[in-house]
Amino acid sequence: MKQKSTKYIVQAAVIAALYAVMTILQNTLLPGSASMAVQFRVSEVLTILALYTPAAIPGLAIGCVIANISSLSTLGPYDLIFGSLASLIAAICMYALRNVRLATLPVLAALMPAIANGIIVGFEIEFFFVEGGFHFADFLLQGGLVALGEVAVLIVLGLPLSKLIEKQHLDKKLFALN
Repeated sequence: MKQKSTKYIVQAAVIAALYAVMTILQNTLLPGSASMAVQFRVSEVLTILALYTPAAIPGLAIGCVIANISSLSTLGPYDLIFGSLASLIAAICMYALRNVRLATLPVLAALMPAIANGIIVGFEIEFFFVEGGFHFADFLLQGGLVALGEVAVLIVLGLPLSKLIEKQHLDKKLFALN
């Protein structure tokens, strides 16, 4: 089995730390803005890094786990499991779609966090936090609200960040794993 390079491990660790700190800080300064059904989790902009390095996949997943540990008192273990799984799936899909572009923008890849979180976290909210049983229409509403927040972050912040990274050639300077 091939060992991961030191650079890969450092990239994953830095991404995880940034994601966790950004989420926890946002929730501290603006309670609920990064952990409720309707959220604008600024740290999700870091999912764009999955376009440039596979190290972002474990980095984002671990960062989400750490961030979600901080909300265990209100959300229990559910978001720790489901939210982190959604982040992992989204990062894998983003990395897989990294070369698919629409007018030079990675729009399809940028939609992956919205789709993964909308489905998985939407299910989590409807199944575990809404009393009265699972209702598909309510699941669509909950998932849609989660996805809306993701789309907002990735369109408003993520796509411009990807453009900046590529224009400044930071993808080659910072994220090359050789």
